Amino acid sequence: MEAVSIQQKCAHALKGEGALPITMSKAEKTEMVDKARSAIFLCLGNKVLRDLAKEPTVGSMWSKLESLYMTTSLAHRQFLKQQLYSFKMVESKVIMKQLMVFNKILDDLENIEVHLEDEDKAILLMCALPRSF
Repeated sequence: MEAVSIQQKCAHALKGEGALPITMSKAEKTEMVDKARSAIFLCLGNKVLRDLAKEPTVGSMWSKLESLYMTTSLAHRQFLKQQLYSFKMVESKVIMKQLMVFNKILDDLENIEVHLEDEDKAILLMCALPRSF
């Protein structure tokens, strides 16, 4: 979503209206805030939109999203690590879908700055494979 806001040239609005350059006119600021708000709305599903519905500004919406999805708390970190270490593939399911789940867990860990070596990732993946593989 951040990439979309950069592409739409409205990333400054995510920091709040106070972070917008003073040199911008009121109309330009309003347009940038509207672009940022619409970029957020277009990127999110209904469930997340309901969580953001009460936020009055784009900056507060962005802060809420960060608190929901970029939490680096110990509990969140431990939960993701547990998901990774207990991940097991099932023979009856499509392997590509299972690899996508595995990679999503790895991406979530990277997003909260838990870095794993490629060798460790490979070992975890091999341990997750069914015995028949």
